[in-house]
Amino acid sequence: QMPEFPGGDGELMKFLQKNIQYPQMERDNDIQGKVIVRFTVQEDGSVADVNVIRAVSPGLDKEAVRVVKLMPKFKPGRQQGKAVKVFYNVPVIYKLQ
Repeated sequence: QMPEFPGGDGELMKFLQKNIQYPQMERDNDIQGKVIVRFTVQEDGSVADVNVIRAVSPGLDKEAVRVVKLMPKFKPGRQQGKAVKVFYNVPVIYKLQ
């Protein structure tokens, strides 16, 4: 059973949208894209070992990692009824209007 963000995937996307701040340098240079962040959801639901596995630019990557580290605890992943560590990937999409 995969870990679950409180309220589900929709709430996860809302959390990202609410907390991401588009870095000024990337905004000024029209840099957009999808940063993919991988992290571990620990047995207690906390987020650890946050890494960028698909980078776009230093500013966007750093901001994606910062926001992922702010996430509240997940409902932990389970295997055979026991809480286990699980890798979790989340796309952070940067798009200028």
